[in-house]
Amino acid sequence: MSEAAARRIALRDRILEAALLHAPFDGWTDRVLEHAARDAGVDPATARRLFPRGGDGLLEWLDDWADRRMLAAVAEEDLAALPLHRRIARLLWARFTVLAPHREALRRAVVAKGLPHNLPGGLQALWRTVDRIWKAAGVREAEDRGFSRYTRRALLAAVLVTTFFYWLEDESDDSIATRAFLDRRLRDVLVLGRTVGRLADFLPAPFRRRPGAAGTGPS
Repeated sequence: MSEAAARRIALRDRILEAALLHAPFDGWTDRVLEHAARDAGVDPATARRLFPRGGDGLLEWLDDWADRRMLAAVAEEDLAALPLHRRIARLLWARFTVLAPHREALRRAVVAKGLPHNLPGGLQALWRTVDRIWKAAGVREAEDRGFSRYTRRALLAAVLVTTFFYWLEDESDDSIATRAFLDRRLRDVLVLGRTVGRLADFLPAPFRRRPGAAGTGPS
């Protein structure tokens, strides 16, 4: 990454982190971009160049920011020593921990992402997140092709979305109820993934698992 690109990312992050403090009150709007830029010490013209779509651009950057913070949180951990489903759980929980101070801003983000013009970007961001999680979990490239690749990500996307909504409203100490919910969802995915893996053997050849390849679900 060039030095200029790194500076742009750092500036966007500063503005976004300031916006997270304003979004609970004003939503993800152009007004929030103006306030966030001022708080971050960035002139309005620069902020507009960094986020030409205004509040919608901030909303898009939020997911990328959370992904990078998630990966940084586990960078020094030996995830490979854990079973795969525990690696997935650790990564998801790292993401929730990053987002924990900003629940009200996230509630406003959910509403904004539901608007028609934001739906395509939201779906792309979700797919990018689950792709990053699978890669960080250490799934070997040879095991992550064809039908397996897409079913794994679709199943994980369902886990991430349902657990996120549960976590948003969880008032238990240390979000212990969400931890239990996540464990249950991952167990469900284990069962479903194995079932889908068996069904995949009946698909046309381009989508069928190769002999000896890993199953389609987390393990």
